[in-house]
Amino acid sequence: MLFLAVTLGFFVENQREHFVEHQREKQYVRSLINDIAADTARLNAIIAARNDRERMFDSLSVLLDAGPPYHSTNLIYWYGIFIPRTTIVRFIPNDGTLQQLKNAGGLRLIRKRFVADSITHYDVSLKTLAQIGDNEFSVIQDYRTIVHRFFNARVMDRMMNVNNIPSPPADNPPLMPFTKADLNEFNYKLFNIKALNRGSRREMKRVLLQAENLLNVLKKEYHIE
Repeated sequence: MLFLAVTLGFFVENQREHFVEHQREKQYVRSLINDIAADTARLNAIIAARNDRERMFDSLSVLLDAGPPYHSTNLIYWYGIFIPRTTIVRFIPNDGTLQQLKNAGGLRLIRKRFVADSITHYDVSLKTLAQIGDNEFSVIQDYRTIVHRFFNARVMDRMMNVNNIPSPPADNPPLMPFTKADLNEFNYKLFNIKALNRGSRREMKRVLLQAENLLNVLKKEYHIE
């Protein structure tokens, strides 16, 4: 009888631990779903912003390549000041839950191996996207080394409000005098930024699809609406 009581007690305790772990698993998954849903919304917004950004690049090239006398310099300044501003197109994932799962060994709570693998693959994709963002920042820093040859810093300063948000100039301020060699160098740096903008957008579309698929898997496997 004593043996039976001990065995039964062990069984009950084991079941209780399984129940607690299962509840923790569902809590993590619910939180992860919320994070990934926020990621998909942010990715959609950034992809749209990158489409607009590419149109700015094209318009700026056309306006500068038209040659003097330069018209619509207010637009040239407007597009030029937006090129190095990456806040609206930089993706920072909502990875708080994901980091908890990794750092606290929480991934072991995900009982279905293919679900855990999907989460891990998503984490790898986020790291790849972050690396592309770092490369883009480096190229934009290179662009900053040439803009003073085209844009008057005082004009750009007047374009910024107290919150560092730009607005187009009300007039058509003159550009700084620059050479054909300057313009060629500018276009080359602009081409590099444009190429990275396209590469980032392509990768974001891939990560977006991966995030949407992962959301569907998590909701289906854990019966969460």
